[in-house]
Amino acid sequence: MKLLLTSGGVKNGSIRTGLENLLGKTISESSALCIPTAQYGHPWCTPKTMWNFVSGQEAPHMTGLGWSSVGLLELLALPTMNKSRWLLWLEATDVLLVDGGDAVYLRHWLLASGLWEELQNFPDLVWVGVSAGSMVLTPRIGREFVTSGSKGLEASVEDPSAPADQTLGLVDFSLFPHLNHPDMPTNTLDAAQKWFQQIDNDAYALDDQSAVSVVNGERTVISEGTCIQLG
Repeated sequence: MKLLLTSGGVKNGSIRTGLENLLGKTISESSALCIPTAQYGHPWCTPKTMWNFVSGQEAPHMTGLGWSSVGLLELLALPTMNKSRWLLWLEATDVLLVDGGDAVYLRHWLLASGLWEELQNFPDLVWVGVSAGSMVLTPRIGREFVTSGSKGLEASVEDPSAPADQTLGLVDFSLFPHLNHPDMPTNTLDAAQKWFQQIDNDAYALDDQSAVSVVNGERTVISEGTCIQLG
């Protein structure tokens, strides 16, 4: 897949242009499926925050960007359905909009739903993540980002002995999101540097005006704010 890993979504012109470059066409010509599943695992999330993401009414940073069509793909429902049905939905879409919440919870349901193993068959699909929706593709998220919503889930469906903060490892770097966010006073650069000490790979600390694009393993930083490679 082509990846756009954001902290806060598509919140400025540079990130929007980066997204359209990955799509190879305009947003208004593209169809999207949104995945809110990670929100169920995070204690800060509520029915209202989930509805705001799905409806695009709160801010036009994901589902409200002006897509030709937007649909809902709920991972918790997929195991109860015939796979051939939802595979048709993937074939008809250009981009997955994956919301934030709890990255370990999201990892669990990407694997348990069967979606993750099928995505390898869709190399032209674009994945746009917000916060945990981006972090889930990294090797590890760090203990600071493992929430109570992850408890009771095995760290890895494939390897139950894996570290509690292990995620999917599609990319070879980790992300510290929401740098210097006014509502998250602990998300400072000093905190990111301390977080980095437990991460055994490259990492970026990025604010909500920044993203990292990945195509064929090649990274490109897109930012109208702050994105710092740690180390």
